[in-house]
Amino acid sequence: MIVDVAAGLLGGVLLLRFWMQAIRVRPPSSVAQFTFQLTDWLVRPLRRIVPGMGGYDWASLIGAFLIVILATSVLFLVGATVEVVLLAALQRFLEWILFGFMALLIIEAIFSWVNPHAPLAPFVRALNEPLLTPIRKVVPLVGNLDLSLLVALILLQICQILLGMLFS
Repeated sequence: MIVDVAAGLLGGVLLLRFWMQAIRVRPPSSVAQFTFQLTDWLVRPLRRIVPGMGGYDWASLIGAFLIVILATSVLFLVGATVEVVLLAALQRFLEWILFGFMALLIIEAIFSWVNPHAPLAPFVRALNEPLLTPIRKVVPLVGNLDLSLLVALILLQICQILLGMLFS
């Protein structure tokens, strides 16, 4: 369980680093410092092997996948084959991505209810914008209420269910 939590946190930070670069969001200095200090030990050596291409930080994404493979390799202890471990790692990796998006949406909802002018609120809003913009084009405001966050959460949960069905 401890390995799972540590791997999940490190993998989540690596995925956040990838997402910030992919959508070109400049994080607040505290978030940037935390993210880079926690992940540079893995990302910098990987960049020598896998340079960024197309404006994406592939080293961060591959680093997150390597972390999930290491965490999933515990399955070798119960006699799992390499194929089973790799499929389980791929499933966990995709679950981490979905959970990360869900967490960002929930954080944005909390900010909008509690303190929409919090220092991190614009940053979280910018991280969610690529997910919410297409939904906002389809789902109209109800009164003055934006339901796109709720719709995005439901869609992510549907993706999670489909992912579970695909890998079972």
